[in-house]
Amino acid sequence: MANTKKLVKEERKKAKRAARKKIKAEKPKKGRDYARGSKKRKVKKMVRGQAKR
Repeated sequence: MANTKKLVKEERKKAKRAARKKIKAEKPKKGRDYARGSKKRKVKKMVRGQAKR
């Protein structure tokens, strides 16, 4: 992406959005082959009390 410092805020936003859109079209990311969040470590519910905190 070109230097956008000289542009006004709205023009800068438009330029950046266009650049992001262009990248997305050129290099699409591969979709997940697993459920979202399924690889997170599962934590057992903590027992109420000072010792567990």
